[in-house]
Amino acid sequence: MNTATLSAGTLALLLLFFSLFFQTFQQTDKLQEEDNPITRFQNYLRINTAHPTPDYLSAISYLKSQAQSIGNLQTQIFEFAPLKPLLLITWKGSNPTLPSILLNSHLDSVPAEPSKWIHSPFSAVRSSDGKIYARGSQDDKCIGMQYLEAIRNLQLKQDFQPLRTIHISYVPDEEIGGFDGAAKFAASKEFRDLNVGFMLDEGQASVNDEFRVFYADRSPWHLIIKAVGMPGHGSKLFDNSAMENLMKSVEVMSRFRENQFDLVKAGLKANSEVISVNPVYMKAGTPSPTGFVMNMQPSEAEAGFDVRLPPTADPDLLRRKIADEWAPATRNMMYQISERGPIRDNMGGPLMTATNGSNPWWAVFENAITTAGGKLAKPEILASTTDARYMRQMGIPTLGFSPMTNTPILLHDHNEFLKDSVYLRGIEIYESIIGSLSSFNEVSTF
Repeated sequence: MNTATLSAGTLALLLLFFSLFFQTFQQTDKLQEEDNPITRFQNYLRINTAHPTPDYLSAISYLKSQAQSIGNLQTQIFEFAPLKPLLLITWKGSNPTLPSILLNSHLDSVPAEPSKWIHSPFSAVRSSDGKIYARGSQDDKCIGMQYLEAIRNLQLKQDFQPLRTIHISYVPDEEIGGFDGAAKFAASKEFRDLNVGFMLDEGQASVNDEFRVFYADRSPWHLIIKAVGMPGHGSKLFDNSAMENLMKSVEVMSRFRENQFDLVKAGLKANSEVISVNPVYMKAGTPSPTGFVMNMQPSEAEAGFDVRLPPTADPDLLRRKIADEWAPATRNMMYQISERGPIRDNMGGPLMTATNGSNPWWAVFENAITTAGGKLAKPEILASTTDARYMRQMGIPTLGFSPMTNTPILLHDHNEFLKDSVYLRGIEIYESIIGSLSSFNEVSTF
């Protein structure tokens, strides 16, 4: 039969059928093209988990759906504090009696100022040169998705079966201290039941071609110093006034800060290896309708400081310095220290993970990077603070690591981005790391 013998109605139906078939084929092909590691990453970045109102439920729902799409993964949701859900994804090993591997990532992000960004901070726009702009692209939604993508490849492409059980934890509130997230998780029975032997947490980008790795964090203290004194007329010369005493303290603290900074400038220590003291605010004076009363000495003056201690610092020595030199009671001074998390492990030692032969996990991790064609930089102390401290406090070997090379460090900055090629390379690195760590069987070395 040829088209000449077809009726006009039949021909129209055939044309409609082929048109619909072709449209369906195009739509299916487009969907398949869009469902790839980059678009999945972009979808996660578009979920606004910035404080003060992080959308934890949407983020967990998305991550759970990704785990289900991979298969062979179990999911659990815990809530150790109201409205602070935590997602745990588990890939059971063939020998679950061995200590497990924990891969940690936080759900939340710091706020962003949209007017200061090239693209909306939660649009995850991918530029023509491959840069994916989004809050959380480096800190640290990248690793949260790379863990899953690496496991997807290990399962579906390599038919890999881990010896040790692998857990992925997605925790809330890291950006505000982790007190209702990782801290409560680490102290829970649910965490103890995981029998974690080694953990990976977030790190930072590297501006060169070496991957950075962190064996410790600095511990933050919030220090408030107050001075009191008699008020009086501004024309008098005052002795032991509130403002005078506070200014003396600031001067002493500035000299300490400069001495620490000199060690960094001279190349004797890294920025993360010294005690940093940064002024945050100062409060004093008697308000007036036009500003402050200028001819009156205030009776109180207060200043706040962000203090960061490396694990090698002696906290007792610093406390004595604060009491004796920075805020001495002899100058009508008082102070308040708020320690924002642990500073010692459960055995009283510094919160550090060994990066030598005494830690059998180190050699496995280092070899996995080399096997994947990567290079490790000299292990560092992280200048800031992560949830890793809560696991180190439990005595669990923990390394901070985010596989980003040749990338500017933009966490908490405007226009935070990660290049697509760097993201994809990170998945390959995690495939090697997860495969190696979960296959490690030298239990006698623990």
